[in-house]
Amino acid sequence: MNRIAAKGGYRGRLAPSPTGFLHLGHARTFLIAAQRACESDGTLILRNEDLDLQRCRGEFVDAMLEDLRWLGLEWQEGPDCGGPSAPYSQSERRSYYRKAWRELRDGGWIYPCTCSRRDLAQAATAPNDVDDEPVYPGRCRSRSDASTFAEPKGVNWRFRVPDGDAICFTDGKQGPQSFVAGRDFGDFVVWRRDDVPAYQLAVVVDDVAMKITEVVRGADLLKSTARQLLLSRALECSVPRYYHCDLVRDQTGQRMAKRHDSASIRHFREIGWTPERVLKELETGSR
Repeated sequence: MNRIAAKGGYRGRLAPSPTGFLHLGHARTFLIAAQRACESDGTLILRNEDLDLQRCRGEFVDAMLEDLRWLGLEWQEGPDCGGPSAPYSQSERRSYYRKAWRELRDGGWIYPCTCSRRDLAQAATAPNDVDDEPVYPGRCRSRSDASTFAEPKGVNWRFRVPDGDAICFTDGKQGPQSFVAGRDFGDFVVWRRDDVPAYQLAVVVDDVAMKITEVVRGADLLKSTARQLLLSRALECSVPRYYHCDLVRDQTGQRMAKRHDSASIRHFREIGWTPERVLKELETGSR
């Protein structure tokens, strides 16, 4: 399953989500992504992952562009400069996701799920790790009415994973990886009942459309890669290489998150730090 998306020029991407200010963890990941694109004499794409309009805010879009430029990052395609794969904001790419949803529905890969949060909370299965989607107990898995839905909204749509199959890939940073479907992760959501395409589906569709050859992101998304490889198989599309960076952690050992306002790039700018000092902070790992 480790096919390469495109032969020839390297195409990497920065994919921030404007739900808060970017922090040191984002900075290091994006700097590594930019460095790998530069070393390969390739193209770097910036994609605004603003799918969830209830959480994404325009001020955060402006801030992420400003902060990334302030750090010295440059990209050749993006929402601010255009390019052959436009549009580069996910909120403007719904037609691509709906087409993929129809292909998955028609192929029998997904099914509608009407389980409530309360139903899932009462299930015996617990999440595998922090921030991970819990293994779905399968209450709606036998449904066979997917073809009656003309639109995805109104229910959750889940991908039916091949229970017991090992999803294997070799990561450029973390090495060989293997996750067992049905044990390490279960049937996952590809479209939410509030009519929002899920992250797993959107990034697969966009990485293919934008001809991304390598995905650089945090190691907390290793298991998401297994899910995305299954989606790529179902959609019969090629997959990029993967490079999952080590996570930046705070003094307590917790990984950086957008709730850490004191570690945001914007905060360091406001207190007078230079880009060079931020880069030194990342190199020394003193936080």
